Amino acid sequence: MRNNGETAYRRPLSIALGLLVSVAVVLAGPAVAVPPPPPNPSDGQIADAGAQVDAGVTEVGALINEVAAADQQLQQLDGEVARKREEVNKALVDLQNARDAADAAAAVVLDTQRELADAGTRVDSARRNFDQFAVQAYTRPAAESMVVYLAASTPAAALDQAQLLSLVSKSQRQVLDGLRRAQIEQGNKNSSARQAKSAADAAAAAAEQAKLDAEHAVAAAKAALDQQTVQRDNLQRQRRDAQGRLDFARQNVAGLQGQRDAYLNWDQQRKAEEAAVRAAAAAAASRAAADQNAQGRAGQLGAGKRPHTQLESSAPPRRTTPRPNLPSINGAAAIETVVDRAMSQLGVVYAWGGGDEDGPTLGIHDGGVADSYGDYNKVGFDCSGLMIYAFAGIGVALPHYSGYQYNAGTRVPVAQRVRGDMLFWGPGGSEHVALYLGDGQMIEAPESGDVVRVTAVREGGIMPYAVRIVD
Repeated sequence: MRNNGETAYRRPLSIALGLLVSVAVVLAGPAVAVPPPPPNPSDGQIADAGAQVDAGVTEVGALINEVAAADQQLQQLDGEVARKREEVNKALVDLQNARDAADAAAAVVLDTQRELADAGTRVDSARRNFDQFAVQAYTRPAAESMVVYLAASTPAAALDQAQLLSLVSKSQRQVLDGLRRAQIEQGNKNSSARQAKSAADAAAAAAEQAKLDAEHAVAAAKAALDQQTVQRDNLQRQRRDAQGRLDFARQNVAGLQGQRDAYLNWDQQRKAEEAAVRAAAAAAASRAAADQNAQGRAGQLGAGKRPHTQLESSAPPRRTTPRPNLPSINGAAAIETVVDRAMSQLGVVYAWGGGDEDGPTLGIHDGGVADSYGDYNKVGFDCSGLMIYAFAGIGVALPHYSGYQYNAGTRVPVAQRVRGDMLFWGPGGSEHVALYLGDGQMIEAPESGDVVRVTAVREGGIMPYAVRIVD
């Protein structure tokens, strides 16, 4: 359960990071469409390169192929890591649902037990009344007693009194029989409720086992993941080395003067695009901070939910009274609210399992790559957690698993994607999710060691459908 200290800590952190997005974007790596900087040769280097213009053309082609092969292997490794993490997210969501069902079944059992006890009390009371009536009928000279019947002055009077006694006795017997039938019926209800609770407990136990299996799968894959991480680091070093050799070969082919011009053009483009992203992010953070209705909708969705990262079994948090009369929102205004909330989190660190309707949260342990980056001790988002926060502002609740989010709205061909649609990677959306911003750009929480960023849409491995929540 999230404590007040964590909530009080993370909300100012989220606002501060949103307002300081200009710094965060600069540190976020490839947050905009500008490519890596080309070399900026000195005048002396340009003068010395005249004799080397025609050298290295064959090497350039080989290096381009080497870099492309390294990029493909990196993409495969990243997809495998993302898929394992999202499988654990799925197991956690299924476990929480099973726990909720078991809690509800237990409540029904308690209600039927109380009703069964009440029915038993009423039957016992009716039985005592009937027994008392029977004793009085044969021992006391009341109007309905056997003594009066035997002392009747005439046979007709005795017959009348006997019929009256029979009617009273029959009426009380019918009441007692009715109460007994009600007791039996309530007992059947209690038995049915116990069977339902047993089924819910079994489902919860199965979900618990699924969670354990997922955790064991992560632990079993730790050695493989460590090996893949080493391989990935080696590939990155090889790519950097190849890029350096490629840059050098291009200098020899095209001349360092061309590289000087390319650098100046790149620097101008970088400054312009970073300024545009800083301005857009600052405006989005300001609008998101001022949108009290969006914050209220998000607060209502998150109220009373178990935190996604809560692995131990415990009672769900108590629901608070929802804020009334929040105006609904749809269309273009809803899309811009979703985009503003996502953009307001630019620069917030990645934390596997982090993020909910109210903002960034602590991550969880994975026993491997995420732990090496300290995700469990960071307040941030993973990919599906960022989508939960963005759409909570318009009152839309999403599960904390990208595969489930892929089924949360209307699917449209990915070529027809528009601003505000969700984009997915991996089978059934199981590896990654991002929010499309338009003009070929998207916002995402990418991976451990990185931050929420804006980047160009990666077409490799993308699912054929985007998911549209708002028309």
